[in-house]
Amino acid sequence: MGCVGSTPAKGDGNAKKIRKPKPWKHPQPITKSELEQMRDEFWDTAPHYGGQKEIWDALRAAAAEPDLSQAQVIVDCAGVIVQNTDLTICYDERGAKYELPKYVLSEPTNMIRDN
Repeated sequence: MGCVGSTPAKGDGNAKKIRKPKPWKHPQPITKSELEQMRDEFWDTAPHYGGQKEIWDALRAAAAEPDLSQAQVIVDCAGVIVQNTDLTICYDERGAKYELPKYVLSEPTNMIRDN
């Protein structure tokens, strides 16, 4: 598989199109700043549990990208194997597993909006 501008081979059945996670609700309403703090803590500690830093960096960039087609390019270029199309479970080419919580991929339905 190539990178920008390339297309998967016709027989490449392993490529999964990513999508936004299903709507979810946090146990208690949280603010945008609390959500950002949770995300920062996750991304700061996740690489310590295994896997390659480059893959974690690519997953972080893809999770932050609002345009799903651009997020797909990031994932494809990094060689990430998508298990769940919402990016909650992925693997690298060596078989290391990467689990992403929904709070790093989308906002909860009960988030407190700042006015």
